[in-house]
Amino acid sequence: MRARDLAVDYQTVSVDSDALDAARLMAEHQLPGLLVLDGRGQPKAILPASQMIKALVPAYVIEDPTLAAVVDEKHADRLCQSLADRTVGECLPSNATPPPIAHPDDTALEVAALMAQVRSPLVAVAEQVKDGLHLIGVITASHLLRQLLDASESRTAG
Repeated sequence: MRARDLAVDYQTVSVDSDALDAARLMAEHQLPGLLVLDGRGQPKAILPASQMIKALVPAYVIEDPTLAAVVDEKHADRLCQSLADRTVGECLPSNATPPPIAHPDDTALEVAALMAQVRSPLVAVAEQVKDGLHLIGVITASHLLRQLLDASESRTAG
């Protein structure tokens, strides 16, 4: 199994996309994260759902989690309002690294090793073209695991 065969179409957002729309996209499709593209449509970063949650939580609560107990439910219910008028780029951590990118000919094990090494919920599959990268698709950890389990089960059954 090669990366090109494992890659699927996947939701992407740009650094300029509305953060609240991106959060809705994650929630509605139960996505582990989003592939963020730069202004040229090139893979820039992975925005994990956990990072989007972090963008909702006030900094003072992150610094002292015991303060979460004193925030009333009415205020807590309005956490998502903090994403209004923010971009996806503003929700990325300042030290955001480029997303892991697999070559279309990489094996499933190479993709798994890359995913494990960088601890990413997804890997972009792209090939180099003259003006940058051509995105073929994305492999999520759950999809890769499903494919590996299916392959293992079919070998043991036969």
